[in-house]
Amino acid sequence: MELESETSRLNNKWVSTVASVWIQCTSGSLYTFSIYSQILKSTQEYDQSTLDIVSVFKDIGVNCGVLAGFLYYYATADGNRCGPWIVHLAGAIQCFLGYFFIWAAVSGVFPRPSVPAMCLFMLVAAHAQSFFNTANVVTGVRNFPSYSGTIVGIMKGFLGLSGAILIQVYETIFNGQPTSFLLMLALLPTFNSLLCMSFVRIHHADDGIEKEHLNTLSIITLLVATYLMIKIVLEHIFTFQFSLHVATFVLLLMLLASPLYIAIRAQQRESKRILHPCFTESDQLIGCSNQETLDFDHEQRRESEESLNLVQALYTIDFWILFFATACGMGTGLATVNNISQIGLSLGYTNLEINTLVSLWSIWNFFGRFGAGYVSDYFLHSYGWARPLFMFITLTTMSIGHVVIASGLPGALFAGSVVVGVCYGSQWSLMPTITSEIFGVVHMGTIFNAITVASPVGSYLFSVRVVGYIYDKEASGEGDTCTGTYCFMLSFFIMASATLLGSLAALGLFFWRRSFYDQVVIRRLQHPSNG
Repeated sequence: MELESETSRLNNKWVSTVASVWIQCTSGSLYTFSIYSQILKSTQEYDQSTLDIVSVFKDIGVNCGVLAGFLYYYATADGNRCGPWIVHLAGAIQCFLGYFFIWAAVSGVFPRPSVPAMCLFMLVAAHAQSFFNTANVVTGVRNFPSYSGTIVGIMKGFLGLSGAILIQVYETIFNGQPTSFLLMLALLPTFNSLLCMSFVRIHHADDGIEKEHLNTLSIITLLVATYLMIKIVLEHIFTFQFSLHVATFVLLLMLLASPLYIAIRAQQRESKRILHPCFTESDQLIGCSNQETLDFDHEQRRESEESLNLVQALYTIDFWILFFATACGMGTGLATVNNISQIGLSLGYTNLEINTLVSLWSIWNFFGRFGAGYVSDYFLHSYGWARPLFMFITLTTMSIGHVVIASGLPGALFAGSVVVGVCYGSQWSLMPTITSEIFGVVHMGTIFNAITVASPVGSYLFSVRVVGYIYDKEASGEGDTCTGTYCFMLSFFIMASATLLGSLAALGLFFWRRSFYDQVVIRRLQHPSNG
């Protein structure tokens, strides 16, 4: 009986959310490619172009998550008792196999594999992230349908921070040992997911305290990001001794453990509500609608909600507008971060300044992911502003950021990278949330992962066909290098124009779906128990 009671205490949406957050914290291993790319290049005797090819398969793997979406749908469909854990399990297996084979090749355990084989290992390792991300994001949206922007922002935010978190592990435990770090990437995300996955479940009940606890979790998320930002800046100014690395890492672990307080607090509130269902915590009388009926109505609403599958979505204009806007926004954002070191060198920035820019990109990316979700939720609830409007605003602002970088003025790369980084991150929370609102949550994982394919497509077009082509054309110095503002000016003006086109597409979606948001989405938020 006691065991049953303890199990029931762990079976709620807040424990599920904490478990998802912890899995997200170790899921972004692909963001650490720079840590082991040099040892991969030297041990496998690759030239730079071959290493770039391997890196491309990393980008393909993480952005092709349609299979994860299909698996999530079938694992959580009516009558199927598997649940999201099966998606996490599939991700854990891929993560282990992919990084284990890369580690074995680098460490000499296996004979040196062919380039296609290494590309396959990298593809499998990166593909795991799409499974972790799909299971956590879609479960979060289904558990918090009224605050989908906030929960997607939190999940995507922690995923964005995970690269910085894993690098902290590297600097504390494996500093100077990239081969050992590769083995850690095979083990840590895998075992973390296996330990937490059984707690990630779908819960239809609305406990009435969602906003309060989500706000607390948001504050914790911001604290983690701020702490990492300060530590990254200080590391580029001062030399940290081992003891200081350990102390700061322990503090980081304490911050990452703090979401557990929210789950405990929510459980205490839930216990009190069950004992006194007609009173709030401040002992004020509230409506005494039967909780079981409320939960049933809520579940029925979610199950009966109209949802399109991927094939049906492909025939809608909404899908292709989102695809085009995503290709413009995420494509130009990736092209910026992929070339930020080269831009800095051409403008005469020091190595310290360039390394700081690269390190802080993940922080600006986080603020965009988290901020866009939270702010769009606030304005949707308070003023009825449809979420595509925020995609228009962020893409327009990103276009301005590209123009700032193109100017080549002193400090322009710093300012422009902050603007582009924040706006790029915003797309990662806005696009999945808009997808869930327009197409429904049942096939959300499949549809938003299909739209995400636009990211590597856009990245290829802008990185290779625009930035790379123009840079090579302008290069005339030693080693085919280019110095001066003209190296990237035209490229960034082209990307600014493309992003502006993407923002106009998002504005078109806003007007196209304005009545839908007024009549369906906002009404659903105002009357959550109505079908």
